[in-house]
Amino acid sequence: MPSSEGVAHAQDPMHFLSQTSLSTTAARNLAHTTKSLPQMRGISSRWLLRILPWVQVAGGTYRVNQRLTYTVGDGRFDLDVNGSRIRVIPQELREIPLLRDFTDSQVLDALAGAFEQREAAAGEVIAEAGQQADRVVVIAHGKVDKAGQSEYAGQVSHGTLTDGDYFGEQCLAAEQPWQFTFTAKTPCTLMVLDRDEFARITERAPGLAEHITAYATRPRPRTNRRGESEIEVASGHSGEPELAGTFVDYETSPREYPLQVAQSVLRVHARVADLYNGPMDQTEQQLRLTIEAVRERQEHEMVNHPDFGLLHNADPAQRISTRTGPPTPDDMDELLSMRRQTTFFLAHRRTIAAFARECTRAGIFEPGTEFNGHHVVAWRGVPFLPCNKIPISDTLTSSVIALRTGEDNGGVIGLHQTGIPDEYEPSLSVRFMGIDDRAVISYLVSAYFSVAVLLPSALGVLENAEVGHYDDARER
Repeated sequence: MPSSEGVAHAQDPMHFLSQTSLSTTAARNLAHTTKSLPQMRGISSRWLLRILPWVQVAGGTYRVNQRLTYTVGDGRFDLDVNGSRIRVIPQELREIPLLRDFTDSQVLDALAGAFEQREAAAGEVIAEAGQQADRVVVIAHGKVDKAGQSEYAGQVSHGTLTDGDYFGEQCLAAEQPWQFTFTAKTPCTLMVLDRDEFARITERAPGLAEHITAYATRPRPRTNRRGESEIEVASGHSGEPELAGTFVDYETSPREYPLQVAQSVLRVHARVADLYNGPMDQTEQQLRLTIEAVRERQEHEMVNHPDFGLLHNADPAQRISTRTGPPTPDDMDELLSMRRQTTFFLAHRRTIAAFARECTRAGIFEPGTEFNGHHVVAWRGVPFLPCNKIPISDTLTSSVIALRTGEDNGGVIGLHQTGIPDEYEPSLSVRFMGIDDRAVISYLVSAYFSVAVLLPSALGVLENAEVGHYDDARER
């Protein structure tokens, strides 16, 4: 379409009398434009794919062999939330150690129905150390501080409990006092099962009573502080005492990670591929951008997939919540202390900005660090790498992922298989699928990948990090 200036000149007969040289509008008809390659807004830095060590998986499946670990229900509750109404899912009660091996669905239904929904205001003491423990409390929503008596004076915090965490389960097996004081840090919604109600259900369910008795009397396996079967080692002795024999037990059903796939079918009309290939190859550019989209989806799945994604595979013991809301230096120190040799943090850019604001607020200057030729934010020398695949919720909360990487370190590793047929990039193939009767050429683009966590301590998550707090948005 001609410009308004060209239209005006065409309508003005005096224009041709005053013009002394060829106009730029006319000249462009005989000139080639200088073009960029096709650009794509959806391309991100994809630090996870670039930094993660990749291990060749020739058989399509990677098995993680570990020492035998005794799991005693250390997970979290998943609750059925329907608006303001919350219900305990019966099978989730098996997260409680006492009910770990209890399978009577009718009794579990009765126990789940006995939970009452209660509210706690910010600052309210839910349970106080020293008093008789008389209920099991499941946190449906909110943050609860867990505090214990200091050795010298006052109380010290033992962490923050949040959505899905629970406490008080020890009182179901035997009467005992609260060992910690639990205080609501925010308005909380709680699901509460009174011990008296549990006792009434037990009286009507002989199978549950027998299960409780067997649980109290069964021998406990010897384990180390990580829950692994103990290896007997003698030390500090003299003379010739008889040494205990031992062996290292392995898990009989280790976890296996099959390679996953991200795929797309690229279609290019033969006429486009034949006639419009100069100065840029149309098929090549279509393929380049399709591969970018496949790689973006690959990283998204490695972070968010419910089966193998990093956010869903962190061990419950390696998950912590922010103490106050936004991610603070104290929160990051606690996240760092949970593992050795943390390689890097992954976080959304808004989460990184929220942490930088908290550093500024605390008067801390963090100079950052050089990482692979880029200057990035860091904490204690560990770089923060941006990842826009980590979601931000509607309430403006997100997570920070901490990783130790490498197969030799028992860390997090990427899984792929190179040398596949029609390989275009490592573990990514482009296969010609033929030409249909509409002269459309099809190519199948497939990327094979997965991610494995070799030891639970290799992956940690800081949850409920609020990213919307600014100086003028809350009281100081």
